[in-house]
Amino acid sequence: MKIITYNVNGLRAAVSKGLPEWLAEENPDVICLQETKLQPDQYPSEIFDALGYKSYLYSAQKKGYSGVAILTKQEPDHVEYGMGIEAYDNEGRFIRADFGDLSVVSVYHPSGTSGDERQAFKMVWLEDFQKYVLELQKSRSNLVLCGDYNICHEPIDIHDPIRNATNSGFLPEEREWMTRFLSTGFIDSFRLLYPEKQEYTWWSYRFNSRAKNKGWRIDYCMVSEPLGAMLKSACILNGAVHSDHCPMTLEIER
Repeated sequence: MKIITYNVNGLRAAVSKGLPEWLAEENPDVICLQETKLQPDQYPSEIFDALGYKSYLYSAQKKGYSGVAILTKQEPDHVEYGMGIEAYDNEGRFIRADFGDLSVVSVYHPSGTSGDERQAFKMVWLEDFQKYVLELQKSRSNLVLCGDYNICHEPIDIHDPIRNATNSGFLPEEREWMTRFLSTGFIDSFRLLYPEKQEYTWWSYRFNSRAKNKGWRIDYCMVSEPLGAMLKSACILNGAVHSDHCPMTLEIER
């Protein structure tokens, strides 16, 4: 099973930049999208239907904001919309699709870059997310948690770790959370296969950052430990330019 995660930073904008043609070429079984920034009635379903995808969207209440989706060639047995926590579900941050004993999640973690209030919201979310996922793991042990985590874990994951040490996304408490989260039974699939590779999934639109490759690795395909042995490949597709993020892909042998 080939799974891609992609923060498209506005799905309609990404479509206008060639996303459908790229998707036809990559041909994943499942693609998890974040920051769709649309309501279900704005979704260009005919484009993705033509590519053979069934689409499951979970949009934010606020228009033009957040939103996650799962597009899949195989019909899921069940789709779970949200986490049952109103503050997060209003922002359209979590959707899960079950395929037999495998569950695939598209998640969009909050950013704390807009100020102290959202940073505090992010830190509470991280604890609630971990609690929710650990409970979910009791009944769904084979989990693939794809998404924009808005955190670089280690210095290798960011272009300038020293200057960014006080910036949201690389704060000590965020990095410590990720270390704790991984220790509860999850694997950073890319880092497992490439312990020393320095690649990024997001670049600021400012300062010509992408051309200079001054980026951050904040998008992940995390897998629960039982799936570690089934991990065939994981790579960052930094040639895709439909967003300020680039996608990451994962292949699981089942």
